[in-house]
Amino acid sequence: MEREREYQPSHELDLAATLSALRAGSGDPSWRREPDGTHWWTTVTPTGPGLLRLRARPALGSVEASAWGDGAGWLLDGVPDLLGHDDRPEDFRPVPEHAVLVRAWRTRPGWRVPRSRRVLDTFALACLSQRVTGMEAMKGWRMLLLAHGDPAPGAPALPGGPAHGMRNAPTAAAWRRVPSWEWLRAGVDQHRRTPLLAGAGSPHGLERTLTMSHQQADAVLRTLPGVGRWTSSEVRQRAHGDPDAMSFGDFHVARNVSFALTGEVMDDDACAEVVRCYAGHRYRVQRLLELAGVQRPRTAPRMTLPTHTPARFLRGRG
Repeated sequence: MEREREYQPSHELDLAATLSALRAGSGDPSWRREPDGTHWWTTVTPTGPGLLRLRARPALGSVEASAWGDGAGWLLDGVPDLLGHDDRPEDFRPVPEHAVLVRAWRTRPGWRVPRSRRVLDTFALACLSQRVTGMEAMKGWRMLLLAHGDPAPGAPALPGGPAHGMRNAPTAAAWRRVPSWEWLRAGVDQHRRTPLLAGAGSPHGLERTLTMSHQQADAVLRTLPGVGRWTSSEVRQRAHGDPDAMSFGDFHVARNVSFALTGEVMDDDACAEVVRCYAGHRYRVQRLLELAGVQRPRTAPRMTLPTHTPARFLRGRG
């Protein structure tokens, strides 16, 4: 049965930009965007599987939300969180010297830091993304969801419906049941499998981080084997709505941010000094620059993707 709700934000809202970081590429089976800008998301909520549809209604300044499945109520209740209702961009002010950031901030007044509240899902994707390219991570995510995620619930998921073919991310139990050969087929090595399975072994512990401060959540996430500041930041950006969770440890982020703000390519430590003035909003700086398409010039060719279990790793991202 379809359930509906209208969300009326008290601020300008850019629906597509706000949701963009939650999607693992255009082939993510748990997300779909229609040509008219309608967004679909399917996940297993604490009350069961659910499918959410979001449609912007610019003339009314609102978002129309519809949901199906046992998790419909949980998803509808969480729409304000998902769309950054409690985010506080008004507390952020870019310094004039960082002109590119000033422009990015002014051109994205409707972007908010989302809070999905689905810690296990975001944790699993972050683990799959450690030490590999985004393309490799998205490919593995897609393969594992299609093989081990359940179909999206509700009438729209029936053959011919707009959500047909969508899949939930696996539950904690389903992640633990993935056989070793399927991890290998998806290109996921032991280094990335270990933290994912550790988190899947304590799913309630992961979800409890939602009740903690961002600093406490970071500390708890980092107690898991193979989880460092990068993985913790990726989870807190998306599941917790942490505007300060910049992706230190990423192969590109510090280099791109430092180049954008200073014209120099810097490592994590040097970049951290540059963005120190934005403490509390460092992920906001990162994401605004990403949405603006700002990045350092690249002269080296792209790395060739492996055709079997990855044997090489990018620096950092733990």
